[in-house]
Amino acid sequence: MGIFSRKSNETVTAPAAVNPDLAALTGDYTIDPAHTSLGFVARHAMVTNVKGSFQDFTGTLHLDGSDPSRSTATLDVVMESIETGSADRDGHLKSSDFFKIEEFPKMTFRSTKAEALGGDDYRITGDLTILGTTKPLTIDLEFNGAATDPFGNQRVGFEGKAEILRSEWGLTWNAALETGGVLVSDKIKLNFDISAIRNA
Repeated sequence: MGIFSRKSNETVTAPAAVNPDLAALTGDYTIDPAHTSLGFVARHAMVTNVKGSFQDFTGTLHLDGSDPSRSTATLDVVMESIETGSADRDGHLKSSDFFKIEEFPKMTFRSTKAEALGGDDYRITGDLTILGTTKPLTIDLEFNGAATDPFGNQRVGFEGKAEILRSEWGLTWNAALETGGVLVSDKIKLNFDISAIRNA
């Protein structure tokens, strides 16, 4: 069963009873960067995928076990921390062709809506800001569970995925291929593996 209670049947006027286990998880959480990954995948030269991630970020969650619409999330990503396995490629991504990190050092996400989809599946929508441009982003999430770690921290875990067109945020640099097509895909796949610790 997921962290959020499921919606009441439309024919029932009274709210559904809250599962005590879910209600116990309601609270504020801080994303643990040591056990969280923020990744992305881009198609390169039309034939292969390049994977990357961000190593420096902070984030928060507010989870409501009885009403998913009251749950929220924030994320701040330091663009200098981008890694793709190639120093030259990382440098190009940080340059004025792409992220312009000196002018825009951070990427941010602020949730505006949360929904329960049934089972352990949820959806969160919010404002993603890159290069000073803010556009809506919808992330599909799966709740992986909750546990108390050996240090006494109460943790929750989620996996998420989304897709964006980078051109909508002004990331338009590209190069044409002799065989047709372009060097870097416009579509970017985003992957999230999140572990968050409940605040004391």
